[in-house]
Amino acid sequence: MRDSPPRELISLADDEGNSVTVRVLGRNPRWTAGLDAEIVVRTPFVSGRVDVALYVARLESWADALDRLDAGEDVAWMEMSRGPSLFVQLAGEYGCPEVIVEDESGSMVTVRVPLVPPEDWIADHRRRLRMVMDHWVPMLSG
Repeated sequence: MRDSPPRELISLADDEGNSVTVRVLGRNPRWTAGLDAEIVVRTPFVSGRVDVALYVARLESWADALDRLDAGEDVAWMEMSRGPSLFVQLAGEYGCPEVIVEDESGSMVTVRVPLVPPEDWIADHRRRLRMVMDHWVPMLSG
């Protein structure tokens, strides 16, 4: 039986039912250097999803963002590009970390999700990133 490809690049959730996930859907059929992905937000109040394209530079910038988070800094990922942006604020408005998904160029909606990730979440996300890169990057060209 063949292992399924890694799908969840980002998976942040808490016991209150709040979560933000970035899920790899597969190779983009029209762009050989890219992956189709989606950002999925789920809370007891609001849920939604938005499409996003991932490519090697974006995956590498997520690695840099994880390093900055590990150093105690807030981060903006995919900011200043077309499509949605994802921000992580370690000390949000409610005294816990917040993930902000902003889709200014598409729906013009911003969602702020307070959540308390598990203690080892940065190490877990480095592992997730490595699995995604090891599987998907060799297939990308361009």
